[in-house]
Amino acid sequence: MENNTAQSKRHVRRIVVGLIVLGLLALLGWRIAGVIGRKAGRTGAQMEAVPVTVAPVTCATVPEELRAFGNAEASATVSIRSQITGVITVVNIQEGQDVKPGDLLFTIDSRPLAAALKEAEANLVKNKAQYENAEKGRVRQEELLKKGFASEDDFDKAKSEADALAATVHASEAEVENARVQLEYCSICAPIGGRAGEILIHKGNLVKANDLPLITINQLQPIEVAFGVPQQFLLKIKERMGKAKLAVRAHVPNTETNEIGVLNFVDNAVDRTTGMIQLKARFTNETAQFWPGQFLDVTVVLGVKTNALTIPSRAVQDGQKGPFVYVVKPDLTVEARNVTVERTFGESSIVEQGLTAAELVAVDGQLRLKPGAKVEIKGR
Repeated sequence: MENNTAQSKRHVRRIVVGLIVLGLLALLGWRIAGVIGRKAGRTGAQMEAVPVTVAPVTCATVPEELRAFGNAEASATVSIRSQITGVITVVNIQEGQDVKPGDLLFTIDSRPLAAALKEAEANLVKNKAQYENAEKGRVRQEELLKKGFASEDDFDKAKSEADALAATVHASEAEVENARVQLEYCSICAPIGGRAGEILIHKGNLVKANDLPLITINQLQPIEVAFGVPQQFLLKIKERMGKAKLAVRAHVPNTETNEIGVLNFVDNAVDRTTGMIQLKARFTNETAQFWPGQFLDVTVVLGVKTNALTIPSRAVQDGQKGPFVYVVKPDLTVEARNVTVERTFGESSIVEQGLTAAELVAVDGQLRLKPGAKVEIKGR
């Protein structure tokens, strides 16, 4: 009986274990079926056509342009200094004022120099009188020598005295002219037209000759813009400058108002540390839009390029092997194709290699695309 009971228990345990295994296998099969079903659903979704907007590759004539960043510079800058020592009595200018050449800026106390001029003029009158008297004595001695009533020594003495006084007269005339110039320096005038800066020395201060600047004037009209370009463009720039003046566009960043200028300077050496060549362009700046030190966007117009292949810049994507585009083939599938972009122009990119005219490229929806994907062109 005990043996039969043990065998029955073992039989029951086998049945229970078998049922558990069958349940686990059923559950595993159900999960596998669910995963396969979801994968099948995703595969079906992937096979759905992706809606995209396309644009054709077009041939166009576009300007050859070179873009850079630059700084505006005053076409002329003058630091006004006094050429004499004296006290400033009048300041005839305001900070930030526009001035013209010859405008009076500062006046220095002229009384000491006016007195020095009068003294020099008086010495000149005295020396001229002495010279005229000596010249008369020389003439008399010359006449007496001809008649034999005077010696050679008397004549030479009279001539030497007259010559010495003539030299004294010339020196006095130079002193008068110098005193007159010094007196003129009491009135400090603008040597150029432009915009005045901050007044650095005010009325009542003693200034010394060629010492600290009183004010600085920057000429803003015209104005120059300095910028650098890579050295590989130097040859093309020189060739274009040899044929005609190169136009240069400049504008303040985040604005759309362009000023047109002319390239007027190419530096005589390439910067070996950066490989850049420095250029300058001159602008009339009639509206005073540009200011010295201001950062500007600069575009050099080198000419025009015909039959250039262009596509919207939005079509170009960045990949591990460089820029690429999705080309839409006639069967409405896409191909990822690497391209060589020469440069951008407005909202278009100029393509050197990788595309041919009239091909279609995707300009949006690229995030959902992969090579071989089916597409649906919007707007058809």
